[in-house]
Amino acid sequence: MTNPAPTGTVSSYAFWAHEGRALAEFYAAALGWQLTQEFPDENGVPTAFMITDGTTAYVFYTATKFTAPNWPADELPFHLDLAFPDVAAAEQRLLALGATKSDHQPGGENWTVLLDPSGQPFCISQPWTGA
Repeated sequence: MTNPAPTGTVSSYAFWAHEGRALAEFYAAALGWQLTQEFPDENGVPTAFMITDGTTAYVFYTATKFTAPNWPADELPFHLDLAFPDVAAAEQRLLALGATKSDHQPGGENWTVLLDPSGQPFCISQPWTGA
């Protein structure tokens, strides 16, 4: 008999940017979450910033060398898909927070591609209903 694989969970998602705090504050405002923790480097300078809703956490790191992807030319290893009941209102709010709308919109009416303040693409859409 083989041992079953241990069950794991994702504890957080990590992102890099020129300004980790600024990106954490952008996504905290976008999602209605809170900046909950700062992590200092070996010199005591905060360089990583966590936001959470109590179950999911994102950690944003200040990177000394960061290059935003050249969307859509660069392939993306992953990106965020954020769901909002009112996509049009969410888009306007996110643009006011510092996002920009990508010229390339491959999702048609299904989703909208925005670029966060660090230049990384993310998508917004209606909540997924399954099936």
